[in-house]
Amino acid sequence: MQPTLNIMDAAARVASNPRVRRLAGPTLVVGLILLPLLIRDAYMVRTLDVAGLYVLLALGLNIVVGYAGLLDLGYVAFYAVGAYLYALLASPQFGLHVPFLVVFVLGGALAALAGALIGAPTLRLRGDYLAIVTMAFGEIIRILMNNLDWLTNGPQGIIQIDAPVILGAHFDSPSRMFYLILFFCVAAIYFIRNLERSKIGRAWAAVREDEDAARAMGLNTRNLKLLAFAMGATTAGGAGVLFAGLQQFVSPESFTFWESILILCMVVLGGMGSIPGVIVGSVALIVLPEVFREYSDYRMIFFGLSLIVMMLVRPEGIWPSRQRKEELARPSSAVPPGTSGQRGDSLGSTLHP
Repeated sequence: MQPTLNIMDAAARVASNPRVRRLAGPTLVVGLILLPLLIRDAYMVRTLDVAGLYVLLALGLNIVVGYAGLLDLGYVAFYAVGAYLYALLASPQFGLHVPFLVVFVLGGALAALAGALIGAPTLRLRGDYLAIVTMAFGEIIRILMNNLDWLTNGPQGIIQIDAPVILGAHFDSPSRMFYLILFFCVAAIYFIRNLERSKIGRAWAAVREDEDAARAMGLNTRNLKLLAFAMGATTAGGAGVLFAGLQQFVSPESFTFWESILILCMVVLGGMGSIPGVIVGSVALIVLPEVFREYSDYRMIFFGLSLIVMMLVRPEGIWPSRQRKEELARPSSAVPPGTSGQRGDSLGSTLHP
């Protein structure tokens, strides 16, 4: 196992080289643009579309989990809000066919409002208690969508949803949807990276490390946590609109509790607080199971074992942030009581006791 870890560390060091980073961006963009042209299998292109959606979802959850240190197990609810909004406004369900971009903006705004509404009364809770409340919220949304037959068509779902149309361009095929999803992924990465480096990002880091100390320093921790919930929910709402446009069908079974767990696994496996890590974790957990689909009897066993092994030998993730890697590499005896190494209310203490 040690050679594998050394290879991963060496790859991380190479990736951090300034010259490599300058060349990596344009090379990666060109490669992604050419990717649908090189892959002739429509099923694999569609798999890449789904991977792109999960990259968006994981980037949003990373704001909540990786930056603010909150544990959200009902994140899929905001995904459902965006998907159902587009399904209701751009389908024969009510005879409405609202333009895609209008619904995309509305989906993000409505999901942000939902995030603020669920966060306002519950963010006084910490740790496991917050996780249970958010999990309950996710289940409430799913059950509502399943039972409001007059609105959502119940478990039968909503069909014949319009494909996205932007400036006359129809995104009605997997390869075209790939470029649309790629555009929104790049935009989200740019925005979140700048957000991470801003005063708000540094304030989130302070709340994550020690909320009591951050409050003592004058930070409004409640508003900061609400903002993290709202920003993460906005990304999930936009991803939901894209999902409905890609599938052209939505039903409650697409928004189960296990979807939230899968997205959380992507963030933790890739590296909490690390944008490249989150992307790698998302692509790995979506694409690799499809690559090994022919071994259907064993692939999920290998999937579970790989997660266990990763958490044991590399708890900081595949591509961790530098701060996260240093925290987990620091001996516990070197951390004085009451400091950030003993966060009783953070995700770190929940996942890595």
